[in-house]
Amino acid sequence: MSRRPRAPPRPPDRLAVVDSPQRHRDAALAVIGALLVATALALIWLARVSVPRELYVSELGALGEPTAEQFRLALLLLVAGGMLVAWSMRDLRSRPPVLRRGTPALTLALACSSFLIAAQVPCTAACPLPVGDTFTVQDFVHTLAAVVAFGAACWAMLQVAFAPGHRALSGLTLFMALAVAVVAATGGLLSLARWNAVFGSRLELVATTIGIGWLVVFGIVRAARLVTRPSLVSLAEPDAA
Repeated sequence: MSRRPRAPPRPPDRLAVVDSPQRHRDAALAVIGALLVATALALIWLARVSVPRELYVSELGALGEPTAEQFRLALLLLVAGGMLVAWSMRDLRSRPPVLRRGTPALTLALACSSFLIAAQVPCTAACPLPVGDTFTVQDFVHTLAAVVAFGAACWAMLQVAFAPGHRALSGLTLFMALAVAVVAATGGLLSLARWNAVFGSRLELVATTIGIGWLVVFGIVRAARLVTRPSLVSLAEPDAA
């Protein structure tokens, strides 16, 4: 019984460099987003240094504070810039299975959406703690939105840290994600414990600065990668006639 001859091995697919206009548009959006986020961070710091007393970051936007409108504008700029950066990395995926549940872009969009809620629903005067009669439904909504925003932002940073394509930034991203989580959590616990509120408020400002600063850096790095490293696509060999 004769055997059928084996088909010759298929040559490997050819790779073609694709430098599409879409990548340049995404790079431009990432740069614009980074600039908006940087402006937001500058506004937050300008508002903070204008207040002569120690206070938590959220208190800058509390009802009755002279910095309330400036802080609200900063959050809106942060939301807009963050959404643009998120759109520019919509194709990014994290490697570990636990981090692949949702893309970094979706997680960052969730963080931005929560910051938007926090901007539209500021806490009442002095941002009371979630205990006692002074804590209102408005304070609850603001606090919940802020906690979700910080948590989602840290998760997005972890997803980016373990995503391929940004090796130079992975270690820094991981460090900053852990720093934001630990510093913000410590500041929140000090606030709840009503102990050393001055130190706790400074920790929250540090965590805010690290998180927003990372988004600025990542937006610029993402734009540079989109422009300088075009994507590769496979070109299959045409079938023989």
